[in-house]
Amino acid sequence: MSPSACLPVSWLSCPARRLARKPPQNRQQQREKEDDPNPPKPDPKLILAENQKEIKKSVEKLYDLASELKAEVEKTDSVRVLSVAMLRKTDEIEKLAKEIRSRAKG
Repeated sequence: MSPSACLPVSWLSCPARRLARKPPQNRQQQREKEDDPNPPKPDPKLILAENQKEIKKSVEKLYDLASELKAEVEKTDSVRVLSVAMLRKTDEIEKLAKEIRSRAKG
């Protein structure tokens, strides 16, 4: 039943309107959770360990990309031809290097 279907009788006494309203206690409890000055903090050791793993994966990927780019540059005459694939690879390397740097900073 939609709230508009109840307008002729009484909008406030409509069963759909009563079901749609949330009790004020739930809203107050929700606000208290959001305003909690001391939320539980994640363990810094776990965060550092996760960052370490991600950095290692990223560095391995960076090494692979750089090796592929090096091989591609050696194959082609980059003085005359600069392929789109090479440009994309350099963009990907740059993006990955920035990600590694930001993770290393914390």
